[in-house]
Amino acid sequence: MEDRGDSLAIEPADRESVMRRGAWRIITSLVLAALILPAVAMANSAEVYRDPSCGCCGAWIHYLQAHGYAVSSHEDQPMAAVKARLGVPADAASCHTALIGGYVIEGHVPVEDIRRLLAEHPDARGLAAPGMPMGSPGMEMGAPVRYDVLLIARDGSTRVFATHGPRA
Repeated sequence: MEDRGDSLAIEPADRESVMRRGAWRIITSLVLAALILPAVAMANSAEVYRDPSCGCCGAWIHYLQAHGYAVSSHEDQPMAAVKARLGVPADAASCHTALIGGYVIEGHVPVEDIRRLLAEHPDARGLAAPGMPMGSPGMEMGAPVRYDVLLIARDGSTRVFATHGPRA
């Protein structure tokens, strides 16, 4: 190649090498995106199983949507069967059951607990806010009460994951 004083001139062999490296970078980026994006989408989507006549379930769905979750609501399945199939212990049951990021979310669990669960990724079935605690997301009517969100272990046992509400 004739030297024209152009420091940006690239030899043909070098040009081919640069193009190959660029193509590999694009391919690698596309493969990584294909692997990562489904996990991100799963963490930001929720499958909620509920009774169609329950107003607080609808309020919890709106709460999730307000916090960036895409929600798909299922109102056509017997809730006892859903809870049994997903391994929700009877003493941790509430009015609705969700699947988020591969975890079961039972009842009126706050988004900050769901996000913590997804970040820590414990070997567990999921979280539960047993019953219908006043003051929890979707249950904002009445005087708020102190309540626990439980971590449901794979064996069905539970332990306190977080505590919410006014001080006792």
